[in-house]
Amino acid sequence: MNLSSQRLYAEIDLDAAADNYRRLTSVIEPPSKICCVVKANAYGHDDLALGRLYEDMGADFFAVSNIYEAEKLRQGVKTADILILGWTHPDYVPEMLACGIVQTVTGLEHAAALSERIPEGETLRVHIKIDTGMGRLGIKFSDFNNALDEITAITKLPGIKAEGIFTHFASADGIDTDSIDFTTAQKECFFYLCDRLERDGVHFLHRHCFNSAGTMMHYDNRSTLTRFGISLYGLKPDRSIPQPFSLRPVMSLYSIVSQVKTIKQGETVSYGRTYTAKSEMRTAVIPVGYADGYPRTLSNKGYMLINGQKAGILGRVCMDQTVVDVTSIPDVKVGDRVVVIGESGTEAITADTVAELAGTIGYEITCGIGLRVPRYVRQGGEIISVSDYYSGL
Repeated sequence: MNLSSQRLYAEIDLDAAADNYRRLTSVIEPPSKICCVVKANAYGHDDLALGRLYEDMGADFFAVSNIYEAEKLRQGVKTADILILGWTHPDYVPEMLACGIVQTVTGLEHAAALSERIPEGETLRVHIKIDTGMGRLGIKFSDFNNALDEITAITKLPGIKAEGIFTHFASADGIDTDSIDFTTAQKECFFYLCDRLERDGVHFLHRHCFNSAGTMMHYDNRSTLTRFGISLYGLKPDRSIPQPFSLRPVMSLYSIVSQVKTIKQGETVSYGRTYTAKSEMRTAVIPVGYADGYPRTLSNKGYMLINGQKAGILGRVCMDQTVVDVTSIPDVKVGDRVVVIGESGTEAITADTVAELAGTIGYEITCGIGLRVPRYVRQGGEIISVSDYYSGL
């Protein structure tokens, strides 16, 4: 397992992930339980490695986006519940039942279609999604009487076991007055609906509304599940807002210098010739590009770390390669390690830093790391496994 020969690879630090899990769960009060959101391959990190870790640490619930993610996660998560947060076609009822999946229902029509596919004598566990202001999936709270009728009707469908009800915040990471007020309103509307249903005799085992930002800034133990996502991976819901405690990035991304050359004044670099050398300079070619998930928007403004120093990007980021400036970095040679995300000497560049330079969010950076990039899973200072999606290891 020679990492120094890899063109590009990610390291997933399970010790950092475990530390984040402990810090985050420390803010939860009974009866709340943690729900680890591991959709999109655990935000690009590796869902099976993180799923096994969190289950071993006592996670009660996991959340994914779709049936394919749920089936894959069940290979590593053996007993904890797995909730599909998105819509699933009724044709997949057999797969849900076989894997013991909990399915989100978006309304009575969806629930009824699922019910029709459930074999007699079997039960599909579901959570009902409420739209309190996100404007996406779910039964609209604003049409309150209809919401009560739909929810009640769903709980009476044959084969459907409505174990939970939940909503999702639209701007829980905002610290402006409008965002705070809107989130508070969403929260109170949701719990008002839950209380009304309870009085009407409609009971749920779980009612939940908090994501990472919501937990940190609006926590309320009336929510029986706390859905931690981006914070588990050491990134911020909003990088501009201070967090109540520090978290450790779980992913690092490393590449290698594949060529070093000297270019003369007036020579240009990469597609479109968007960079022209102002004087003689040394450049290094790094085999990472937008096909690996490295944003093209970093062209002429991003940087990587080589030998503990910043190497600025020259010209456009290509599909498979990027050129950087190593004029001021001594002794750069082919085979030197390049830190794309991570630490080198006293310098560090996080996924949030990359996102800021690229004009996006940290979520998109880690989720976008392509499947041709192997994930080396590290624990206790040792590589314990590798997820190489192309070779099937």
